[in-house]
Amino acid sequence: MDKQMFVRILNSEMELATGCTEPGAVALTAAEAGQALRKAGVDKAEEITVNASINIIKNAMSAGIPGTDYEGMDYAAAIGALGGDPVYLLEVMNHVSRETVEAAAALVKAGKVKEISDMRDESDLSGLKLTIDLKRGVDPEKLMQKLYKLTPLQDTFSCNFNILIAGMPRVLGVKALLEEWIAWRTECVRRRVYFILSRKKEKLHLLLGLKRILLDIDKAIAIIRETEEEAEVIPNLMIGFGIDEKQAEYVAEIKLRNINKEYILKRVQETESLQGEIQDLEDTLQKPARIRRIMVEELTQVRKKYAQPRKTEIIYSHEVEEYREEEQVEDYPVTVFLSREGYFKKITPQSLRMSGEQKYKEGDGPSQQAEATNAAEVMFFTDRCQVYKTRLSEFGDSKASVLGDYLPAKLGMDESESVVYMVLPGDYSGHLLFFFENGKVAKVEMKSYYTKTNRRKLLGAYSDKSRLVAILPLAEDRELALLSTEPRALIFHTSLLLPKATRSTQGVAVMTLKPKYQLQRVCTPEESGIVNLPRYRARSIPGTGALLRPEDRGEEQLTLL
Repeated sequence: MDKQMFVRILNSEMELATGCTEPGAVALTAAEAGQALRKAGVDKAEEITVNASINIIKNAMSAGIPGTDYEGMDYAAAIGALGGDPVYLLEVMNHVSRETVEAAAALVKAGKVKEISDMRDESDLSGLKLTIDLKRGVDPEKLMQKLYKLTPLQDTFSCNFNILIAGMPRVLGVKALLEEWIAWRTECVRRRVYFILSRKKEKLHLLLGLKRILLDIDKAIAIIRETEEEAEVIPNLMIGFGIDEKQAEYVAEIKLRNINKEYILKRVQETESLQGEIQDLEDTLQKPARIRRIMVEELTQVRKKYAQPRKTEIIYSHEVEEYREEEQVEDYPVTVFLSREGYFKKITPQSLRMSGEQKYKEGDGPSQQAEATNAAEVMFFTDRCQVYKTRLSEFGDSKASVLGDYLPAKLGMDESESVVYMVLPGDYSGHLLFFFENGKVAKVEMKSYYTKTNRRKLLGAYSDKSRLVAILPLAEDRELALLSTEPRALIFHTSLLLPKATRSTQGVAVMTLKPKYQLQRVCTPEESGIVNLPRYRARSIPGTGALLRPEDRGEEQLTLL
């Protein structure tokens, strides 16, 4: 075997590589992915995930990258994705600028190699298609928000509509801009119609002069023949037929071949047609609705001729969910306590088992207790018809021996504002029942309190038309007992209430009360102490209920034996 043949065999079977082949192979693969992103309109990768065999990982993790101070598979992947051209194969890292290498290093140091496990360019003749494989447990919606935020898949930019109106610069919003355009376009159409009307009137004027001459064409020919000078033809025709100069010039320019019966009849018919068109154009100028109809028809024709399917989607600003880098919150079971005076504490099960009685200020006591998790949301309703939303993770773990956090100070409430009820909304399913002193009850959908953004305070949490007596979460419909100061009791089923989406609804009358009495207490029939439940049940609402008997008040009558 000669030397040249040996060299050819080596060249056909081997590829030059920059440094070790394993990092070079990783960089080449990343360069292919980066090129696919750039074809899709994405300038650069923000996060990278490498799936490799155990041999690649073993040999590439500590291998240095020539020409840099870095080593390892992660740096090779970042360099290849950001600046590599796959045409150079295993020498791909040799053709990457220093600036790109530093940008790749920053990407790796930032730990931006997370949710995506694989991405493939599956574009074909039917169009562009990028397939992204996610790691287990990744939320696709949150990932897309992240991609919109960190890549050019979605751009947000402001528009400065600084335009000239009657020679003066003005800054307009979209509505005002459209109104100005409509006004400008209306004037354009009006001027065009007026121009066409003027031309038709001029033509009609000439034809009316021709019509007068055609009635006695022999006289016109005689005038022309008997006139000695050419300059006198126009004045003589004007005198002979009582027409003006323009009409006379138009008549004088008619060729002899056009002086026939057919030509005369056509001109007469054209005169009648022009009169109808002029009348229609004048009507158009007088009616703005006809001008607008012309604009709509023209825009429709433009759309039919030039329209193409939208490549983007128009959405309202309140529908856009912005990506926020959420801090990972440790989730574990907790028990929460709310006191009557607004002290709140969160205790873990271990601490709760080891503790004794809950500590409260003098004159204070327990109001609510519930089991939840540390990452759960919580809502605190106040006596100012407001609700404050937060997460349990924002409160530190506490003990039974301490008072806890004072909510008005912790949540930044208004002066003299106090908490009246705590709600754990969970997934915002179900309803909230608001009971008012006037006997009305509002059944509000829990999702009415859901917000896409982290709004801490919601105004108009419930109606302020009557004093609030109680708030009850309602997962499913059930019976409830209402007790008034008269005292009367009424037991009704919550399915009789229609749910409302408006938080500040006044509700519907459930218990009809006399002027000097109010609703005093709300509870389940079992908690009410009522013995004879059927006596107080209502089939429809509103109802007056029934006076409480002594045995239903928990009172015992004395008897003489």
